[in-house]
Amino acid sequence: MLHVEKWKIVLTALLCVLGVAYAMPNMLSAERQAWLAETVPSWMPNKTISLGLDLRGGSHLLLEVDIKPVLVERMEGMVESIRRDLRKEKIAYVDMGAKRDGISFRLREPAQDRDAAYKLARQLDNRADVTIDNDTGQVEITLDERALEEIKAQIVNHSIEIVRRRVDETGTKEPIIQRQGSDRIVLQLPGVDDPERIKDLLGKTAKLTFHLLDPDAMSGRVGAFSERLPMRKDPRQTLVIRKRALVTGEMLTDAQPSFDQQGPIVSFRFDSIGAKRFCDVTKENIGKPFAIVLDREIITAPNIQSAICGGAGQISGGFTVKEAADLALLLRAGALPAELKVVEERSVGPTLGSDSVASGKKATVYAFGFVVVLMLGFYGLFGLFASVALTFNIAFIFAVMSILQATLTLPGIAGIVLTIGMAVDANVLIYERIREEIRRGRSVLSSVDTGYKQAMSTIVDANLTTLIVALILFSFGTGPVKGFAVSMSIGILTSLFSAIMITRLMVIAWLRKTRPSVLEL
Repeated sequence: MLHVEKWKIVLTALLCVLGVAYAMPNMLSAERQAWLAETVPSWMPNKTISLGLDLRGGSHLLLEVDIKPVLVERMEGMVESIRRDLRKEKIAYVDMGAKRDGISFRLREPAQDRDAAYKLARQLDNRADVTIDNDTGQVEITLDERALEEIKAQIVNHSIEIVRRRVDETGTKEPIIQRQGSDRIVLQLPGVDDPERIKDLLGKTAKLTFHLLDPDAMSGRVGAFSERLPMRKDPRQTLVIRKRALVTGEMLTDAQPSFDQQGPIVSFRFDSIGAKRFCDVTKENIGKPFAIVLDREIITAPNIQSAICGGAGQISGGFTVKEAADLALLLRAGALPAELKVVEERSVGPTLGSDSVASGKKATVYAFGFVVVLMLGFYGLFGLFASVALTFNIAFIFAVMSILQATLTLPGIAGIVLTIGMAVDANVLIYERIREEIRRGRSVLSSVDTGYKQAMSTIVDANLTTLIVALILFSFGTGPVKGFAVSMSIGILTSLFSAIMITRLMVIAWLRKTRPSVLEL
């Protein structure tokens, strides 16, 4: 153990230099950090640790995805699809309707149409179970729980992606967007002290559709394929539109706020499929009113004067400049598949965040000072070696977190403080073992050699069990718990290296230089 290969010495020295170098940007002012990030190449030390919400200040939102209406809409879509297929095949049916996990209807001529109806039902969704009663002709198309869970997971994952796009469009830096449970999304926005605009943007599904008005609604009757929706400007005024959307916002490729003679508008552009469909619809319905619907509100319903085949259009609805900008942002980001409800909201002011940072710095300095004093008091020169290694250990923690762009939270600072205390455990085990060997009458070199050899398994076991706990906390914890687990995991690994390599190299160098006959430890 007292012989160390040269390559290990060189590697340890290189890692120490790199650790200090990559940790240094965190010690600079915000202005110098910004300058460093812009001027220094990305592979060089220019990154800093990202401060979490509790340290930087900002807003925390817990959103719940309202999945039930989306499932109902999907079942209704299945009803429309099977109804169209049955009519095409001239299969008579009655009592068709949607339910929570599927649809049902009854065949008028089960003996004649059973096989054809079964084939059509199977084409709706390959995950659905289809049963047909031979006597009554009752058809049940049901999605099992596994299929429903898959649909729910798709809705939530899609919602997370749309939330990320919308938040990124606002210019918010380093947002944290995570799934929590089966239907909730955690959104943390560092530096955002007023979350109202974010809530407004996330509170809109931004589902844009284009519909023809129902000409039969003049008689006051609303058919099964139509619905009455309010106007955005005046909710008391309503129009009856066809339920089937001729063009949807999913076909948009861009949307930008603009101006015309009437004021702020939103200009949009379709993809190739949407442009062709929009052209065909406007060409076939010249002179008819065309409703533009956003989140079940009719923004405007102008008459189609001529075919619009350029793939571009505009929406005018008496917007303010801010409303036009927000609507364009929502359309660019895409529609949410389900409504989001804010179930929890917390805001941390920048002053409170800076106080937390200051308190964390004090706690770290005090912990480091107490550990150094105790190590010097108990082990003298060897305690000084451990303290130097502890200094590099702290630098390694900050360097690794900077490279990984890990987020430092207040519990993360607690993890670092805890690591400072745990980091010298390995040195304590080694030094106590050396003391035992000296008491047994061994020579200085033999005692040091045996101390490192015999304590190694205990050190590895102790740190490995702690690391396993930290990994479990990271896997199953959320938010602050993850921050604590990350800093503690990094600290465990760096403290092992510091205690085993850095301290040992200093001890060996001192022994070779002084060659003491007696070791006072």
